[in-house]
Amino acid sequence: MYQTKKLWTPLSTIARRALPTTCHLTPYSPNSQIRSSSSPLETSSRVSLPLHYGLGNLKFSAKGFCSQSAAKVDATTKRCWNCDAVAAGMVPFLYCDSCRSIQPVDFSVDYFQIFGLEKKYEIEVAGLEGKYKDWQKKLHPDLVHSKSEKEREYAAEQSARVIDAYRTLSKPLARAIYILRLEGVHVDEEQTVSDPELLTEIMEIREAVEEAMDSQALNQIESQMKEKLEGSSSSFANAYRSRNFDEAVTCIQRMTYYQRANEEILKKL
Repeated sequence: MYQTKKLWTPLSTIARRALPTTCHLTPYSPNSQIRSSSSPLETSSRVSLPLHYGLGNLKFSAKGFCSQSAAKVDATTKRCWNCDAVAAGMVPFLYCDSCRSIQPVDFSVDYFQIFGLEKKYEIEVAGLEGKYKDWQKKLHPDLVHSKSEKEREYAAEQSARVIDAYRTLSKPLARAIYILRLEGVHVDEEQTVSDPELLTEIMEIREAVEEAMDSQALNQIESQMKEKLEGSSSSFANAYRSRNFDEAVTCIQRMTYYQRANEEILKKL
């Protein structure tokens, strides 16, 4: 029992034993000097705590805490390459508002972040165009034709990436493939279909397109393909939400063939 009590001695008690009974703490001043003590008692009663101090085997470093915090902030802070201004808030740092310089591409920023969207499959596609135009007003290469070669390269890369982001997110199939890629799931669009039901459906669609006699028949098939594409898109959204990536890939295969069928129809119209 005695040994157990010793192990549970409060930390404050250990501190009182380690420090002198009388302790004078003088506030720190940058201009203050260390005063020499006139008596041994006064000397022993003053305690100077170093940057590394501790109780028993417990060691603390104030300097370590500060430097680690500073390093963390420094590592996550993004600055303009031209004027050293700090990026504001959570907005993707493609463009510096302080000096109006276009920034180098940061591939850690995904397409959803570029458009200020949450990473999810179901998005408001109608709102993409406005944001796309806003970015191009800042990033288009024609706006920096008189600037340095470095910034012209940044403009070409950033503008091209925003264009690709807009095209990807605005199309259901491309958006589905992209969002799975962000999850580490690779989708092979050219993979051979092994589902007998889907194979039969594909053959029937092709025959219907080939046998269509006029534009009215083709428009009817096109309307059916759009419905099937929307249905597969909804199925993908459900599979993605439930993290069923195998089912999500199957949905993408269906969407791929329905879209190709639509493209064939448009060629004949």
